[in-house]
Amino acid sequence: MTEDPTPDLAADDPWRRPAGVADATVAAVGKLSEALEWVERGRGSLYDFHQQMGRADLLMGEAVDALRAAGHTEHPEDLSGEFVGRNVVEGRWTFQLVEEFDDTYWGPVRAAEQRVRDDLVGGRRHLY
Repeated sequence: MTEDPTPDLAADDPWRRPAGVADATVAAVGKLSEALEWVERGRGSLYDFHQQMGRADLLMGEAVDALRAAGHTEHPEDLSGEFVGRNVVEGRWTFQLVEEFDDTYWGPVRAAEQRVRDDLVGGRRHLY
């Protein structure tokens, strides 16, 4: 282990590495935390997708109504039957994709990252 890079932090400061923790351990746990941050970003993208597709569905419905109001029949029927209110993935709504991701990946990854931090660095985050 090298010299403590955070000597100005109090011993109980949550960002100071626990005594005796090696640089390699701090780096490895930091890499795992960085991976979790990217998982969080991916989760945010899923929520964006969910909301974007919901908005697209509402707009598609408004377009169908506008086409009908303009006197058209064939295109509104095609669009309504093909796209309005349908799942974007067969058999699942977008909220189900988000929930399944939360339950089968995001939650377990968060728990694993927490276990590693608890076991190796006393649960501390963003160590130096």
